[in-house]
Amino acid sequence: MKIDLPRSWRKVLADELSRPSFAELAVFVDEERKNHEVFPPEDEVWNAFKKTPFEKVRVALLGQDPYVGKGQAHGLCFSVCHSQRIPPSLANMFRELREDIPGFEVPDHGCLEPWAEQGVFLLNTILTVRAGEVGSHRGKGWETFTDGVISALSARKEPVIFALFGAHAQKKARLVDASRHPIIKTGHPSPLSVRSFSGTRPFSAINAALRSIGKTEIDWRLPPRRELGAAAQASGLP
Repeated sequence: MKIDLPRSWRKVLADELSRPSFAELAVFVDEERKNHEVFPPEDEVWNAFKKTPFEKVRVALLGQDPYVGKGQAHGLCFSVCHSQRIPPSLANMFRELREDIPGFEVPDHGCLEPWAEQGVFLLNTILTVRAGEVGSHRGKGWETFTDGVISALSARKEPVIFALFGAHAQKKARLVDASRHPIIKTGHPSPLSVRSFSGTRPFSAINAALRSIGKTEIDWRLPPRRELGAAAQASGLP
């Protein structure tokens, strides 16, 4: 497995990367790619880390595992490639944003890279999945690694806002020093649990928490697909 981590993350995750469990995980993922289609593509597994360097993280928003449909997952939780249809959970997030954030308009795509570039670390707790099989890479070592990621952020001197959507993410609160890092909890935006999410206004709560620690707010608005596509072409991305 190619470990395409930027230097800022490699430094703080050196102990995690050297664990025998991580070596076993790497072997497992390589075998999976030999025998099955695995998402996201190998060169996009570490996108959350590449888009948001360790020292730039202002908000840590946790997801679970990647989307299982072809062309959807690209290494950022809840996000899909800008050419893909908006998944139901993300559609519910956009509806909440429309009610929560003045001036937010529901975009014509689900690519959240502009959030990542502002310091929203979009971390799935499991970074790979077999095509079409939800949860197929759970219990293989990713959870140990990403617990280490969360702990590294918690150990950081500068505060981070932890946004925990749903029961799975909220279990990670045990890894966070809540005396130094604000934690925003709400339900998961999945259609199965959206009642516990709708109306909770987590995005304005995140911005209020950022203001409380002297940080600028996140601009949650997203540019239209045509602008993202033009930017990708200009940078040589597919």
